Amino acid sequence: MKKEEIEKLVDKGEMLPLMEEFYTIQGEGFHKGTAAYFIRVGGCDVGCHWCDVKESWDADKHPPTKTSQIIENAAKHSKTIVVTGGEPLTWDMTALTEGLKKEGLTIHIETSGAYKLTGIWDWICLSPKKIKLPQPEVYEKANELKVIVFNKHDFKFAEEQAAKVNDNCILYLQPEWSMRDKMMPLIVEYVMKNPKWKVSLQTHKYLNIP
Repeated sequence: MKKEEIEKLVDKGEMLPLMEEFYTIQGEGFHKGTAAYFIRVGGCDVGCHWCDVKESWDADKHPPTKTSQIIENAAKHSKTIVVTGGEPLTWDMTALTEGLKKEGLTIHIETSGAYKLTGIWDWICLSPKKIKLPQPEVYEKANELKVIVFNKHDFKFAEEQAAKVNDNCILYLQPEWSMRDKMMPLIVEYVMKNPKWKVSLQTHKYLNIP
């Protein structure tokens, strides 16, 4: 297939730069502990300095894969699918999610919300970043808000973001992994004083699984 043809299919979401796909246990947020099949899509220009998947940033490093093949692979493993990145909303998620829905699957997304919301989602985990703030419609539709706490200033950012989401959105504070020993006591104290928030941990890292 010619490069131009591939680019057109990627633009339509009929091919996606697939970084990896794997079956594991969801480690974070509301669905932690749940078996899920992860689809990690390459490409992200948000550029968080503490990102633990920086290899996902450059979409050109990840082969454009037919969305139909991604759907077929996912349907073999789990009823719960998590689409993550990178930043998955860099791409049109319509074809992927419509195909997954036809297979009767439940679809979650983990996103910074920096781009237009495309696709059909059963659960939206919004993890906003200061560098590139979410689009208004993602705030409106988010099921959970997960703010990464790297330093004490992130508590103020967390409150600013919480003021923008819908009333039913579940609020989480999660320590950035390298700062967990320093920030966790502050998060615990903050949540006890502000019980609308919950603590989220990267439990998959403690379990030593993907």
